[in-house]
Amino acid sequence: MSAISLGQAVVLGIVEGVTEFLPISSTGHLKITEGLMGIPVDDASVVGFTAVIQVGAIAAVLLYFRKDILRFASAWFRGLRHRDQRTSHDYKFAWWIIYSTLPIVVVGLLAKPLIEGPLASLWVVAGSLIVGSGIMWLAERMGRLKRGEDDTTLTDTMLVGCSQILALLFPGFSRSGATISTALLRDLDRVAATRLSFFLSIPALTGAGIYELKEATSGNVAVLSLAVGTLVSFVVAYASIAWLLRYIAGHTFTAFILYRLVVGGLLIGLLATGALNA
Repeated sequence: MSAISLGQAVVLGIVEGVTEFLPISSTGHLKITEGLMGIPVDDASVVGFTAVIQVGAIAAVLLYFRKDILRFASAWFRGLRHRDQRTSHDYKFAWWIIYSTLPIVVVGLLAKPLIEGPLASLWVVAGSLIVGSGIMWLAERMGRLKRGEDDTTLTDTMLVGCSQILALLFPGFSRSGATISTALLRDLDRVAATRLSFFLSIPALTGAGIYELKEATSGNVAVLSLAVGTLVSFVVAYASIAWLLRYIAGHTFTAFILYRLVVGGLLIGLLATGALNA
């Protein structure tokens, strides 16, 4: 019998699609949801399921940003063939995304036992939600929002890419929260910061999903549940992306910070009283 039923796969797909790109931690919300539904959060096949359904969200990014991605890819291939094309920002930006993904790949491979073991605890999720909120608040206070996407540098991209490691090691921290906060601290404006977070998510989450595919399908999760969860996450994530880009064009991230603090506090209460198993 599958460790995740079709109904649970639908619920988890919705949670993934809604939370993957909002700075509130998709992994944290998935683990909380799994815990509330009685699904073992530290089961290797369940961890694999969580990683694989993220590919649905990434497919939504590929579709939504297809024109930008095609522009970067075209510039990259032109630059590989023609030296005089290598000065374009799009060509360099494509390489920067590749470079900036390498640190999280290395850490992900080396720290896999920790990520799937002690760091999978809901106590870690609760603490990460709260600490991450503090960093987001600091970024909102200190970021000068004076630089756009065309002003992005290799240093910006590398620092933002490396910040993904925080979310990898500490579920609840939020990959998008870490990357957007780092970009704001580098004085990128909110739209540029959010778009950079989206572009960096493509290789990182796609790689994680492919890497965990074997684990997810060879364990206690049915392939049908995996497929349903991925499809649902794709549909919901597409709507979430469109909403977030419209929202941040005219709002701060304060609402997300407050939400994270509330969820973190409630989670601590549930764990402390034994209402939820860590």
